Amino acid sequence: MTKKQEIKLFEDKKVRTVWDDEKEKWFFCVVDVVEVLTDSKDPKDYIKKMKKRDPELSKGWGQIVTPLSVQTAGGKQKVSLKQQK
Repeated sequence: MTKKQEIKLFEDKKVRTVWDDEKEKWFFCVVDVVEVLTDSKDPKDYIKKMKKRDPELSKGWGQIVTPLSVQTAGGKQKVSLKQQK
């Protein structure tokens, strides 16, 4: 699987993405999307609280998002990504 990483802009906010050649789909960084959609100052905490409030979401989180290593400004990091439908 070859991957192309890109930063997309949405309302002047950065959203990290990865292209999967094999699946021919984009993956979007969940934390970045939550930050853009909620204007949360701490999107990781927002996701944590969201999973606490919804046990079904928490139970299926591993099937909804995929942790992948992504090159970031701070170096390679594992980031939770959601596949484009």
